[in-house]
Amino acid sequence: MHHALTVLNRASLRRRFDAYADVPWDEPDMTFDLDDPRLELPVSDPLGATDWYRSQPAETRRRLGLHFVCAQLRVGMDFEAVLSEGLLELGRTLELEDPARRYVLHEVIEEAQHTLMFRELILRSGLPTQGLTGLDRLHSYTVPKLARSFPEYFFFFVLGGEAPIDHAQREALRRRGEVHPLIERVMRIHVTEEARHLSFAEGFLRERVPRLGRARRAFLAFRVPIILGEMSKRMLEVPGWLAREYRIPSAVRREAYRQGPLHDARLAAGARSVRRLVEDIGLTGPVTDRLWRHWRITAPDAHARALA
Repeated sequence: MHHALTVLNRASLRRRFDAYADVPWDEPDMTFDLDDPRLELPVSDPLGATDWYRSQPAETRRRLGLHFVCAQLRVGMDFEAVLSEGLLELGRTLELEDPARRYVLHEVIEEAQHTLMFRELILRSGLPTQGLTGLDRLHSYTVPKLARSFPEYFFFFVLGGEAPIDHAQREALRRRGEVHPLIERVMRIHVTEEARHLSFAEGFLRERVPRLGRARRAFLAFRVPIILGEMSKRMLEVPGWLAREYRIPSAVRREAYRQGPLHDARLAAGARSVRRLVEDIGLTGPVTDRLWRHWRITAPDAHARALA
């Protein structure tokens, strides 16, 4: 992994972004206007494809579309904080000359810039958002400590938080001209740097997991699909508080996220890279495969391939 770390460290110097210098926040076309149809959820979105959403007034569709983006970014801010705390914990366990220690610091800097971007976009939308609550908030205090005691487990939390939203944002960026320019710019910066973060996490796991004892490997095999399934839900589905804000009927949420093939395809496509990783490092089997199917993050079907 030494060569990969050299490449990642150099890339973090060569292609880095500043949340304020590299986003033209004050240009006229960067403002949010509910007359802009680019704020609507596309028909490729599970909720955007429902008859309920398409029947709402245009202003409501656009406000909800923007609000959903802001809700995702607000959760993303909390996740970036958890990730950064964990990376700093990991860094303390590494030797000073270890290139991984240097890369960890590069990544923390980049995550801080992402948080600044997300915060600024949310504030400019003028819409209220909520971060993690309840058990999710409690877990946010315990997960960073895993980076010191069980770093392999910590990095699967990293992939669970990054892989699904990374795929969703790349999917959105393929719809050229259909995404609001401010949202597009923030997404493009995010996915550029997240590619390095995902590469680091996957490389770390490929190197370290095969060295683990049988008990820890078995534990990871059972926990990974649960982590990925839960975090995919947090990242890709409209949260309860937002559903209440717009009075989205429970039947519509079931249609969007439980009964239709579109969301299943997105879940599977977003999990594909992690699924491939666990297969490569020997964390799959007949029993754990049932968990992957239960969380609907199994190997992609034709719908998921179309979204990939």
